[in-house]
Amino acid sequence: MAAPPLLLLAFLTFLPFSFSQSKLSPDYYSKTCPQFQETMGHVVSEKQSTSPNTAAAVLRLFFHDCAVEGCDGSILISSTSFNKAERDAEPNLLLPGDAFDVVVRAKTALELQCPGIVSCSDILATAVRDLVSMVGGPKYSVPLGRKDGLESNAARVEGNLPSPTMPLSKIISLYASKGFSVQEMVALAGARTIGFSQCKEFSNRLFNFSKSSDSDPAYSHKYAEALKKLCANYTQDPSMSAYNDVMTPEKFDNMYYQNLQKGLGLLSVDQDLAVDERTKPFVDLYASNSTAFFQDFALAMEKLSVYKVKTDREGEVRRRCDHFNNVNL
Repeated sequence: MAAPPLLLLAFLTFLPFSFSQSKLSPDYYSKTCPQFQETMGHVVSEKQSTSPNTAAAVLRLFFHDCAVEGCDGSILISSTSFNKAERDAEPNLLLPGDAFDVVVRAKTALELQCPGIVSCSDILATAVRDLVSMVGGPKYSVPLGRKDGLESNAARVEGNLPSPTMPLSKIISLYASKGFSVQEMVALAGARTIGFSQCKEFSNRLFNFSKSSDSDPAYSHKYAEALKKLCANYTQDPSMSAYNDVMTPEKFDNMYYQNLQKGLGLLSVDQDLAVDERTKPFVDLYASNSTAFFQDFALAMEKLSVYKVKTDREGEVRRRCDHFNNVNL
């Protein structure tokens, strides 16, 4: 199981239209790999049916990828004795295996049909789109033609991904520096309506919160007590987790925002979104209007999918998603 990360609290305003983006097209593979969309749909639906948390897992992977050097599949690269890759940076160590697995399955199937044609970054972006729709979320368009990045360095992760306890103002500033607006940040936070978070990410709100209160009083009392029981042994078992959305954890809907209004926001930043004057109006809007949430989420995801993409000689089409082509296996 996996939750879209705090990166989902970020992203997007109108980005300057780049030359690389202009080379992308939804029909990019229509002649070179005409079964691309059909194959992707088959692979992700089969994986989601056997592992129901795949959608949340792939969302998390996608946002962690795009946060560092853009949406270029750099998160998929494995470390070598010469390079510690992004996936082995501290914030990425608990990224779910199901997410990597669905990319590998799709790449394997597509290499049999049209070898050397489809990039891993296009596979990841398309898998996210299909899975969001599959679990009840909005449909949106994904232009294709990305190339896979030529670098993946763990040292570049820090400073690009917000931490679970980072103040909201710092998160807003971080993504404002990337050109992303507060409203779109809040819209993408709604992806946390599926998936889960590890207990260590919110344990500061449950145990020894302050001198006057063991847990954060912003939590619903019953919710806090239930979380304490769930996470009682989290220091011995770091994998212990809780659903981000306690009401409809596997359905993509606007319940995340409704939960925030009731003291059912899991992370500190969830609670901050519900009360901060910069974000509260959007939380309230999306809590009461699922259509507005779906529309804004879809637009934000379309824009996110082309964030700092590589085309032509800026990248490559990897033969294997976990290795650069110039690496001897």
